[in-house]
Amino acid sequence: MLYDINGITHGITRFGEQDAHFFKEGTHYRLYNKLGSHEMTIDGKQGTYFAVWAPNAKAIHVIGDFNDWDKARHPLGARWDSSGVWEGFIEGVSKGALYKYYIVSRDNKYREDKRDPFAFYNEVSPKTASIVWDTDYRWKDAQWMKDRHKKNGLDSPMSIYEVHIGSWRRVIEEYNRPPDYREMAEDFVKYVKDMGYTHVEFLPVMEHPFYGSWGYQSIGYFSPTSRYGTPQDFMYLIDCLHRNDIGVILDWVPSHFPSDVHGLFYFDGTHLFEHADPKKGFHPDWKSYIFDHSRHEVREFLISSALFWMDKYHIDGIRVDAVASMLYLDYSREEGEWIPNQFGGRENLEAVDFLKTLNRVVYEQYPDTQMIAEESTAWQGVSRPIYDGGLGFGMKWNMGWMHDVLLYFSKDPVFRKYHHNDLTFSFLYTFTENFVLSLSHDEVVHGKGSLMAKMPGDDWQKFANMRLLLGYMFAHPGKKLLFMGAEIGQWAEWNHEKSLEWHLLQYSPHQGLQQWMKDLNKVYKNEPALFEKDFIPEGFKWVDSNDWQQGVLSFVRTGHDWNQKVVAICNFTPETRFDYRMGMPEAGAWREILNSDAKEYGGSGQGNFGKKETEPIPIHGCQDSFSVTIPPLGVLFLKKM
Repeated sequence: MLYDINGITHGITRFGEQDAHFFKEGTHYRLYNKLGSHEMTIDGKQGTYFAVWAPNAKAIHVIGDFNDWDKARHPLGARWDSSGVWEGFIEGVSKGALYKYYIVSRDNKYREDKRDPFAFYNEVSPKTASIVWDTDYRWKDAQWMKDRHKKNGLDSPMSIYEVHIGSWRRVIEEYNRPPDYREMAEDFVKYVKDMGYTHVEFLPVMEHPFYGSWGYQSIGYFSPTSRYGTPQDFMYLIDCLHRNDIGVILDWVPSHFPSDVHGLFYFDGTHLFEHADPKKGFHPDWKSYIFDHSRHEVREFLISSALFWMDKYHIDGIRVDAVASMLYLDYSREEGEWIPNQFGGRENLEAVDFLKTLNRVVYEQYPDTQMIAEESTAWQGVSRPIYDGGLGFGMKWNMGWMHDVLLYFSKDPVFRKYHHNDLTFSFLYTFTENFVLSLSHDEVVHGKGSLMAKMPGDDWQKFANMRLLLGYMFAHPGKKLLFMGAEIGQWAEWNHEKSLEWHLLQYSPHQGLQQWMKDLNKVYKNEPALFEKDFIPEGFKWVDSNDWQQGVLSFVRTGHDWNQKVVAICNFTPETRFDYRMGMPEAGAWREILNSDAKEYGGSGQGNFGKKETEPIPIHGCQDSFSVTIPPLGVLFLKKM
């Protein structure tokens, strides 16, 4: 039997006295092994044990297809230990049985059928029953699990492909249905490996009632959506990714949940999971309910969920959604619509404490994984250690860089010189956090158009701008994340009901862009200078940040070994810069390892014949330099030979 922190057993057992003690204390983080529905043998009888937290209920009955949904036949009993847990064993109920909890409140005014918060599997929406299931699976990713600390380290390359499973490649021949997990394990895994990404990040796969929420209105914190198959099918997909040397990050929402009556809302006839006061408990933007992070049991529920995906599904990282909405009590609220904290401030102290505890526990249990925050404000220390006053995340999305660089690229190149600071501003703060540069799904929805649609100019310039944007992103310090479709130059805004525009790959400009992305990933992973010191100032040095007149930006990236150097030179105008004198950090021959204007990418073919030799002519604070051709709307990567 394996044991977790506090000596709580890792395996599936009944909720016992020791569990009740730690549950009430607020330190039970493996609740999925105790609550929910679990097949087991008790007193020689085979059946299913049910346990649910509902401290304010008067009565709870298990209803299902095994008892014709009879609301009186199988009552649960409240435990004597004041834990608020109700439990019971039903003989003969086995894997695959449909069930819900019929809950009656103490005042008899509330009677509702609820899905199990800890269910491992659920009916396909719009049906709402939970399903008795297990998490048994024979994993074949032992080598990945052994080595993943090398893959997830802060000094490791991370090129993340952000994906919505249901719209990556739909099965057009079968009424445009979404793919299932096992279908994804074939074409998808092969594609990701061929493209050279190191990780995939799935938009929330947790069960969600409204498909159009993309999973961000989660209702099943311990169950992958059944729209694409069984839990074991999803495990198989992850297993295949791992066996192909690809990490898996899950998007996860511990901030709010939907108002569907069969879900967490008003669970036992009281505001159990959410705040009772709508000024703290109802989100005005998303019309959803906000978790009460001050409650021990709610914190345990959420932390157990995070550990569950790492324990049972071998997840390598979690991207925590909407952290800013958790940190501030006045988030998206006007004056008078929020309640200050005990000190009169706007900081949500309970949520801050929850996030610190979450990160501490995850890293204690799974030190080779990553916790990544989507946090859009200037909150200090999001990705800094808790002992140093931080929130304890491993990394944070760089929303500022994303906003500034997309604003800059949307400008006609004629006017870009007046917005040069949009490119350089990020370097003033880039080492204050461990940043992930993200060009995510949020930038290609709700009328924003695709990344290609944001680019100015004719078609040739649009493709050149896209290659330049991606090249600049991969040269800039920070890990990388790109939403699916951008790598093939999708023209249309993303639609979760449609496939990506794979037909575009019959045209050479789209083929060229895809090849550019593939080669970017290859060079990125093979050049330590581009990733080892992403979060260390010593790994970056300007060559010239001030040539706004000609729209040129140049800098040096360095790895742990000071001999590992890559120089990036970007031209953000459509004018070729011939005989451009460029200072270089070392004398000698420099090889052109990437050129976004190469003809195989759809460029004009301007370049430097593969290499340049320096001359003893000082410029840009360097003793040596060379005269280089910088292609139009292009980026060059040069490496010391």
